[in-house]
Formats: sequence, C-alpha cells, structure tokens
Amino acid sequence: MHERFLQLDSFLTTHQEFWRFEPFLVSCFGVVPWNDSRLSYFLEDLTNAQVEELKSDAKSLNQCLSDFIPKLDCAFKLNQLKRIQLEGLKLDRLVTNGVPGRKLDQIASMGEAALKCHCGSEWLEWCSGKGFLGRVLADHSGHPVTSFEYQRALCDVGQREADSLKLPMTFVQGDALSSEAKSILTRNQHAVALHACGDLHVSLIEKAVAAGLPALTLSPCCYHLTQDDKYQALSSYGQSSELKLSRSELRISLQETVTGGERVKRHRFLEMSYRLGLDLILREVLGHKDYVPIPSIKKSMLSEGFEVFCQWAADKKQLRLPQALAYEDFYSRGVKRYWQMERLNLVQQPFRRSLEMWLVHDKALHLEEHGYQVSLATFCSEEVTPRNILIQAVKP
Repeated sequence: MHERFLQLDSFLTTHQEFWRFEPFLVSCFGVVPWNDSRLSYFLEDLTNAQVEELKSDAKSLNQCLSDFIPKLDCAFKLNQLKRIQLEGLKLDRLVTNGVPGRKLDQIASMGEAALKCHCGSEWLEWCSGKGFLGRVLADHSGHPVTSFEYQRALCDVGQREADSLKLPMTFVQGDALSSEAKSILTRNQHAVALHACGDLHVSLIEKAVAAGLPALTLSPCCYHLTQDDKYQALSSYGQSSELKLSRSELRISLQETVTGGERVKRHRFLEMSYRLGLDLILREVLGHKDYVPIPSIKKSMLSEGFEVFCQWAADKKQLRLPQALAYEDFYSRGVKRYWQMERLNLVQQPFRRSLEMWLVHDKALHLEEHGYQVSLATFCSEEVTPRNILIQAVKP
C-alpha cells in the first residue's frame, strides 16, 4: 500500500499539466496547459462521435493517450483493485422496503462485506439517513446498531421503521463534525459509512482512531465537501507529498458518472452548452473578466431554449442583459465550446481514478499508522456506482 501510494504520488506530480486545469474555463481561452502540440492536433482531429466513444471506453482512451502521456499504462494498472468476493445477501423485503434502485445494490454489497469481517458486538452506522444499511446489518447479525444522523426527521422515520420491524436499532440525532459526536463511539462498535461525504468520513476516521474502535468499513465520497481550502492529508505520506489539492481539484476525482440514457446525455449537452454560451455573453457583452457561477436549473426548463435560460440566470444573479442579443450565435458558439471542453476532458479523464486512489490510500495509510490492518477493494461495479472503493480496517 505504501509503495502504491508513492507511485501514484509520483505519477500525479510528474504529470500535473495534464490534469490540473478546469476544462470548462480552458475551453473559453483556447490555451492548453500542456506543452505538446502533437496532443493538441490529435484532439482537434477527433470527430464529435469519436470523442463520445472514447469517453465511454477507458481502455481505448488510455491506448490513444499513451503516445503523449508517459507511464499512463502503469497508472492504469495501479488503479486496479480486486473486487470483494460476495455471494449475495438474501434480503428480507420488509427490511429493504423503500430503498431506491441502485442504492439497494450498494447497500446489499457493502452490508455483506461488513458482515464478512465483523468485529465487535455492536454497529455504528455513521451518517445513517433512514438507516437502510443499519437494518441489513441488524437483521443479519442480530447485534445492536447505533444510527447516527444529523437530520431529526430522518431519525424519526428510521426509528419508527426499525421499531416496526423489531430490529435492535437506536437512532441518535447529532452533528458528525462536532466534538460531542465522539461520545457515541464505544470500543465494541464496528463503524460503517456508505458514501459519507468529505469531512464527514474524515471525522469518522479520526474519531474511530481516537476511540480505538475494533473495525471500520467505509466507502468515501465527495472529497471536495470540506471546510478547508486545501485537502488536509491524514497520513504521514500524504502530508509529505508535494500535492496540495484545492477544492476544485478534489472534484476531478468525482467527475465519472454512471452512463446514463440518451435523455440524460441530452440534458447534460444542453445545460453545458447553455452555460458556456452564457459565459461568452457575460464576458463579451457585460465585460465580466471572471466566470460567474450560475445555480442549478431544473432539467425541465432546458427544453425552453437558450434565451429563456439566459433570462433565468440573469434574474438569479441580478444582471441586466441587453434587449437585442444574438442568442442563436452565442448558443452556436456555446455548442462549439462544449466540444472543445469534451476534448479537454478526455485528457483529464485517465487521472480521475488516480486522484481518488491517492485520496483513499492517504486515509488507509493513516489507519495503518494507527495500528489497523487495512485492505482496499471494490464492493460493486462502476455501473452500480463509480464510488465503489471500500476501506476495511480491523484492529488486531
């Protein structure tokens, strides 16, 4: 694990020009961050259809880019993790009632993985929501579950459901980032956290180490949701690294999405083209030098067209747009920028998993440095969720 982290760190540090940029913004200025005209020509020669094909075929993309980015094949191998061998839990329909689609697959897989290495006589379900994962663990192990959740309404619903199923679960409302949260940890608990975001999973790791919990099973998510401007490395190896990742750089590792249908792709194309076209209006017509962030929009509004989007955004940001604007021209240029952005995304794409692996290894090494035996694996396919890495830590 130490050796893999050092290799990932060296790869990311050496090739910063290929991933430390924002494709959305770079597409506006046309000045690429790398010093390789061959790569630029390669991207320009791709048709839009070829761009789409390479986006969904990581192996082919790596083969194409390996001519321009040294050691890309080695990094691809470093990013591979073994899949946990799972037999598939038999789930009581009442226990899983109300769990949506892919979430049920995630919960079943992570629940089985946690049960296979269960240590202690209790469970701590961190950031539990309504306690879906806790229900599975309580039902299959018979051990009590403390479900810790910030939202009171979710605690109330979860407790009612657990009581009706006669499961040994106790919901506790509280702030996972507060120092008071450590009071719910005991030395008998095996802590679990499915997709706890940013500081929330970091808080669990730190509190679990301090309390000496016998085991943790967690799948990190949303690394950019942190109170700090820069990533605060946990392990001694991470703290020694030259990489000091900003919030926007932490987002890079999350930009892989489960392949959606044509409707999802169409929505993304329209929204990004609209935002890029509007950015041109704000810069060229209103004189803004910096990007103006626009709030999220309901997908149903996208069908109303680019001009309606611009008026909506102007109202949200309290901006005045001129009455006579060549909306069709700006939209056409927004579409052109969209495909420029997608070409830039191709270069950044192979580094996303490497960044996530770097972040996960930092957390795993921190646990190892505090006496835990740690393993890293995937607990489900990327089709179920791209955030499929599982950290398992057990105190000998």
